[in-house]
Amino acid sequence: MLVSDVMTAFPAYIRLGSSIRRAAEVISVSEVGQLMVLDHDGRFIGSLSEEDLVRAMLPGFDDVTEAGGTLADAFQLFLDKGRALAERVVDPLVVRDAATVSPGDELARAAVVMLDRGIRRLPVVDDGKLVGTVSRADLCRAVIYHS
Repeated sequence: MLVSDVMTAFPAYIRLGSSIRRAAEVISVSEVGQLMVLDHDGRFIGSLSEEDLVRAMLPGFDDVTEAGGTLADAFQLFLDKGRALAERVVDPLVVRDAATVSPGDELARAAVVMLDRGIRRLPVVDDGKLVGTVSRADLCRAVIYHS
């Protein structure tokens, strides 16, 4: 079975230069944990996960202790840092060496890459263009419906 048989053909994506706020909005609306990132010519550049966004907004331990050290202090710092970063571009947060598969790859290859690297969703790229994504859920559906 090939990646193209089970991939999601219209993945959630943003463009380089998008704001962190826009990335958070797209993640929230699309209900995916990882966005694909394209350049202005539609070429695949990398990925950006909700984890990448949250990590960027998390205050450091020293910041929390300087603010009082309570959970409420930490949460307020998280909110403040998120507001401060909201209009910055996502470009520095993008994982540019993201693993990819092609539509013609065997699904088993995608499964091995995902498990070896701890990835939940892989970009499917053909000649530099994003054509879809394949997720662990897609793998599970393939086993259920094609076994």
